[in-house]
Amino acid sequence: MRKLFYSTLIGTTILSIGTTVHAQKKSYFDKTNMDSSINPADDFFMYANGNWIKNAKIPDDQYSWGSFTTLYEENLKKLRAIVEETSLKKHPKGSIQQKVGDYYKSGMDTITLEKMGYDPLKPVLQKIDALRNYKELLLFIAENYYKSGIDLLGFSVGTDEKNSTKNIATLSQTALTLPEKDYYFRADAKTNEQRKKMVAFATQLFTLVGIDLNTAQKNATDVLNIETAIAKSHLSQVELRDPIKNYNKISLNDLQKQSPHIDWSKLFSIMNVKVDSLNIAQPKYIAYLDTLLITQPISVWKNKLKFDYIAGNAGVLSKVFRNTQFEFDKIFSGQTVQQERWKTMINSTDSKLGDLLSQLYVHKYFPPTAKKRMDELVNNLQHAFQLRIEKLDWMSATTKQHAQEKLNTFLKKIGYPTKWKNIDGVTIDPTHFFVNRERLALHKYKKMIEKLSKSTDKTEWFMTPSTVNAYYNPNFNEIVFPAAILQFPFFDLDADDAINYGAIGMVIGHEMTHGFDDQGRQYDKDGNLKNWWQAADAEKFTTKSKTVIHQYNQYKVLDSLKVNGELTLGENLADIGGLAIAYDAFKMTQQGQSQEKIDGFTPDQRFFLSLAQIWRSIERPELSRLLINTDPHSPSIYRVNGALSNFEPFYKAFNITEKNKLFRQPADRAKIW
Repeated sequence: MRKLFYSTLIGTTILSIGTTVHAQKKSYFDKTNMDSSINPADDFFMYANGNWIKNAKIPDDQYSWGSFTTLYEENLKKLRAIVEETSLKKHPKGSIQQKVGDYYKSGMDTITLEKMGYDPLKPVLQKIDALRNYKELLLFIAENYYKSGIDLLGFSVGTDEKNSTKNIATLSQTALTLPEKDYYFRADAKTNEQRKKMVAFATQLFTLVGIDLNTAQKNATDVLNIETAIAKSHLSQVELRDPIKNYNKISLNDLQKQSPHIDWSKLFSIMNVKVDSLNIAQPKYIAYLDTLLITQPISVWKNKLKFDYIAGNAGVLSKVFRNTQFEFDKIFSGQTVQQERWKTMINSTDSKLGDLLSQLYVHKYFPPTAKKRMDELVNNLQHAFQLRIEKLDWMSATTKQHAQEKLNTFLKKIGYPTKWKNIDGVTIDPTHFFVNRERLALHKYKKMIEKLSKSTDKTEWFMTPSTVNAYYNPNFNEIVFPAAILQFPFFDLDADDAINYGAIGMVIGHEMTHGFDDQGRQYDKDGNLKNWWQAADAEKFTTKSKTVIHQYNQYKVLDSLKVNGELTLGENLADIGGLAIAYDAFKMTQQGQSQEKIDGFTPDQRFFLSLAQIWRSIERPELSRLLINTDPHSPSIYRVNGALSNFEPFYKAFNITEKNKLFRQPADRAKIW
């Protein structure tokens, strides 16, 4: 899982890892979800999950349903219990409880939201109306950069890819409403319809702020046209996966020469940004923007900025704005009903006050015993990966040594951070939802800018502990497992090893492998974008990766669409590697070395069934279409069948032969890590 799925101390060699054999016979795999009419050697995903998939129904307020979403929903209920209990009590002003409770309360006050309509937007919209040229437009953006929807520069601050101890300012491609560039150019009927609906969406938003229909339609067309022009400069989803291509450090003086119509020094001064160099992630975008600013009428740019600002805030305004936003979003998600307000506000609270809410969450739901067990599992998988690297037959000793060094310096973050972020100085008012959000946005922006004068803080988390997800961060060379994912079906303290290693073990192995996938392998043990490979080994890795690309390119979705093997390469490598690492670690346990059956399955079979269970899901066709175009993860069925079809122990566990559909010739099986 890369931000899901982005992406230590080893003692003496352990011969038998994990010594717990559970006497209890509690079932952690529901056999009624299986479809025994399907041969596991032909379609293991459907064998393990077929009856569940036949009977499952996606709730109207969801766009998919499965192991992740059911856990996500259960987790929302836990967060709701915390937040609502907190919001009903009085707490000292400035305390965690007061801020969490009052923020939630302000967003649940829909009566006040209805009364306000779009009043919160009026001051900014009036300022946009008053802009006379592109120079004033840029100054306005700089002055209001922290506000939602006001951005053309893609400005951010983060770790310098080639010097992980330092932070760097970055400019990135941005300014598109549709999911990615190809949505502006594909000529198929479906995409044409989506573009028309974008224009209709923009038209309605313009009318909702008092613009007459004819003018609103013209403005909306302007927005589509300018975004289509911008899209020509964007890199594709595959190109965005190349860290070398997306690192272009440049001096401020050279940036000024390359984009002469943008007064960068003036803009950065207004934004309180002090830099003499920065990374231009996608130079073509900035160069193209520089040209478009002077060739497109200011009226078009004002329409674009108005639309972005209204759309960026539509979800937090009155019901008519929220409904308009939902009607547009559902053409990509297929979701038929909006989520209940409490769900929206729990997600918003987690997003805006994540570390505050997570402190309350961890205290209640993440016991020290769970953290201790996870520490053990991570160490066990790290050891298993170490052994796998030692045994690689295609890698030289020199590259192996560097790989081991990188593996052994993984920063492992389990459950929750050692240092919590705060929002000291931000006043949260129970009666002013929009104001609260702007205060929090300004606070977040200031904290981001402060990073420019500081070294990187490797204690920082980029995902809240209350999030059902996990990630690997190549810049910190870290694997991160928030408390919220450490629940069944991914992890259970009382589950047998086959269940835990097949589920959370695979997730751990997946994140570890991200450090060595096609992207992660380009970073050294310190998180720097730096080549540590012998040339011959890098060439062999590339050749082996092409096997994975070819394999996944064959998989179909919605009959006509195919998986993009290049886009999904990193996640597919992580799935294949994570499976192997988790299995090796499992085989070091007592259960892994036994043949004792539970629920009629051998330990190995139970391991593979647990793995298939965590990827169980169904999704709406609209979402499937979107994900094929934009998501670096393969569809769930191929995350299971694709990975397993390369793995010899799976063949043995379910007697797979050349007659079976999952069989792949040994020479065609992907085996890298």
